[in-house]
Amino acid sequence: MKIAKKIGIALLIILVAMQFYRPEKNTAEGNYVAAFEAETKPSPEVKQLLETTCYDCHSDNTTYPWYNNVAPISYWLDHHIEEGKEHLDFSDWENYTVKKKDHKLEELIEEVEEGEMPLKEYTWTHKEARLTEDQKKLLMDWAKEVRSRYQLAGIPN
Repeated sequence: MKIAKKIGIALLIILVAMQFYRPEKNTAEGNYVAAFEAETKPSPEVKQLLETTCYDCHSDNTTYPWYNNVAPISYWLDHHIEEGKEHLDFSDWENYTVKKKDHKLEELIEEVEEGEMPLKEYTWTHKEARLTEDQKKLLMDWAKEVRSRYQLAGIPN
């Protein structure tokens, strides 16, 4: 048997096996961003933007598309979610220091302004997550306003 055929069969077996061993889903019961929203007080418009562009990868609850049921896509999505939560987790907001919250909002502003967030890979399949210039401005203005409240609270340097 040729080596290419053996490799092909091995890869097929691995792909089939992967269908039975999927990553654990990032799902939570209840209001998983309640503390964040209570503290930062987003307007209804900003709240909607956060729900459609941020929470899937940056909170404890992800709304999964149908293709998440197919490996290796499920592993790829899981990696994106884990990485997103490492950088910013709205569900863990109450455990951040005020200084860290301020810094996370500063990063949010920079990422949105530079067009780095939401990820292009996310907006390919979530067209509603593509931010217009007005939506970017609304989101950044809100984050700046929240940061100014933290500044007034006297963030230690």
